[in-house]
Amino acid sequence: MINRGVLIGITLIASFLLSSCGKTKKEQRVVEKSTASVFETSKGGNGEMNKIDNISFYDKKQPYENEVTVFVDPSLEYQEIRGIGGAITDASAEVYDQLSKETQKQLMDAYYGEGGLNYTIIRTPIHSSDFSSSSFTYLADGDTTLQSFSIDHDRRYRIPMIKEAISRCEDTPIVYASPWSPPAFMKTNNDMLHGGSLKPEYAQMWVDYFVKFIESYEAEGIPIWGLTVQNEPMAIQRWESCIYTASQERDFIKNHLGPTLHEAGYKDKKLIVWDHNRDLLFQRGNTILSDPEARKYVWGVGFHWYEIWAGGKPMFQNERALKEAYKDIHLVFTEGCNEGFEFDHIRRWSNAERYGESMIQDFNHGTTIWTDWNILLNEFGGPNHVHNLCFAPVHAMTEKDSLIFTPTYYYIGHFSKFISKGTRRVSCSVSRSTLQATSFKNSDGEIVLVVMNKEEDPIRYKIQIGGKESIVTIPAHAMQTIIF
Repeated sequence: MINRGVLIGITLIASFLLSSCGKTKKEQRVVEKSTASVFETSKGGNGEMNKIDNISFYDKKQPYENEVTVFVDPSLEYQEIRGIGGAITDASAEVYDQLSKETQKQLMDAYYGEGGLNYTIIRTPIHSSDFSSSSFTYLADGDTTLQSFSIDHDRRYRIPMIKEAISRCEDTPIVYASPWSPPAFMKTNNDMLHGGSLKPEYAQMWVDYFVKFIESYEAEGIPIWGLTVQNEPMAIQRWESCIYTASQERDFIKNHLGPTLHEAGYKDKKLIVWDHNRDLLFQRGNTILSDPEARKYVWGVGFHWYEIWAGGKPMFQNERALKEAYKDIHLVFTEGCNEGFEFDHIRRWSNAERYGESMIQDFNHGTTIWTDWNILLNEFGGPNHVHNLCFAPVHAMTEKDSLIFTPTYYYIGHFSKFISKGTRRVSCSVSRSTLQATSFKNSDGEIVLVVMNKEEDPIRYKIQIGGKESIVTIPAHAMQTIIF
């Protein structure tokens, strides 16, 4: 005979099990949950990045047609993200030198290392660009022997700033260099400005100049990771510029630049071609990469975002077309900034949204490195020796010895602060075009989801990942980073 107390116990257990089985799906979903951290920058907030309350995840359901949903699948991995950063130009370095030691430290803390944007990429010009106070080269005028080659000009401002940035980084950052123009005597127009082309008889001398630049910078303790062949090779600019057709760039690489770098012991330097806008990205890349002799020297294809000058929208699809054709090639965003500086619009929100859209779409289309232009400019959008004044993420009020951090700075941070070394992009899709999103998986398995809303109204959306989902609201004109 069963003891009465035991019988009562059995009855209670059975009753509990039956009641659990009878729970609604909504009630059952509360049993297991996990959380994620959300960081947000919104136009309606204080304009900075803020950590908001953690969100909870529950067992997911089939989404409906009228729901806005972001789907993340970490099992589907794509390109490795090598880093995010910006350019240290003469302009940035000259402005930096005008600041007090305390304000210089504030800038460095804001960009490098884990406490700031965690920048790991530095681009720098080979001699002058438009963002210099004047045109200059590393040679005495007309020196065809290269015996006068010296980087003394850069030792005053630029090199100290680059070295300080490197010292702040946890790992040695990627430093790559770009020329805007050969010295005037090497060009068909005898002018560093206004286009012109490299004279064929000076091709080898110009390549030897590249080698001397690498040797000189590395002697200063600045390792040069790579080079672009020519900044904006199809633009006749009023500043330093030089024209290469696709076939001219291809032949320059395979007959001069590639072999000379290898012979000089710089086989490890990454060579990036094009370094201009997305509109001709596929044509330029295909012309060079389809030639086996040129292809063997090329690591990546670089691009800018200024194709919208000609009207229309950014040509992100050209990135994907090239990546699909040459799967082992690396796409590198080498430059972007907002043009036409006006101090009254220094915190213009659309500037930040241009960055947000470009970074989301460039990564989604295969980009592995993303590089902003000047990391610092003054309150006038310079200095620039041809008055091509532009916006930067940070501007210095030089007379007041203070810094202005624009919304662009925080939008970049929604990526760079959370994407670590060894990160890979993972599958991410959105059910409505009102949101843009991309996602990554860090080497420790942490998932980083970045979502942007450019609309005039807040949007309530779901995140679905694995067997879980959560509901989030993103304000109007806002960026969010969600960390799982």
